[in-house]
Amino acid sequence: MGKKILIAEDSSVILNLTKKILMQQNFEIVTVKNGQGVLDKLETELFDLILMDINMPVLDGMETTRKIRTMNDPKLASLPIFAITGNASNYTIDEFKAAGINEYLQKPLDFDRLVTLVNQYTS
Repeated sequence: MGKKILIAEDSSVILNLTKKILMQQNFEIVTVKNGQGVLDKLETELFDLILMDINMPVLDGMETTRKIRTMNDPKLASLPIFAITGNASNYTIDEFKAAGINEYLQKPLDFDRLVTLVNQYTS
């Protein structure tokens, strides 16, 4: 089986498209609709990378990322996290980095760049 990626995204359209493209690249995909779902999944499953929408209900991507970065398990705390956002102007690159985000992708997603970065971080 390929590497396992957790996608946190509340838009079904973006979620399904991203999932389909990454599955074609032989990644195993698990999806959740908000940050709390991410934290719940991390308690029971191991992932190689997280694609994190920033604007989600319940717990947003920035807060979820900060929580992951403070986890006791060093493997979890250092998981690569990519921010996916339609409002990158709401945050600076420094703010993303300060929260612990490795890369950020602007919506609409450039799927070639997404695949390149995911492969780079999971190889």
